[in-house]
Amino acid sequence: MDEHGTLTLFTAEAPAPVLLTVEEAARCLRIGRTTCFALIRAGELESLMIGGLRRVPADAPSAYLARRRAEQRAA
Repeated sequence: MDEHGTLTLFTAEAPAPVLLTVEEAARCLRIGRTTCFALIRAGELESLMIGGLRRVPADAPSAYLARRRAEQRAA
């Protein structure tokens, strides 16, 4: 709510992205672009094509890390 008691649905800041570029996903994971593409090709990191553009769902880097952590704990 703002100072007038009005419910505000959006802030002045940009909303969180739903899709990331491969470069943005790589930055989230602190890996290089080439490594990120390798994870995508191997099916380890979810991505999709929109038109001619490769995009990574915003929750995919976290899901990838969760799977990797679970694998390492199981080993």
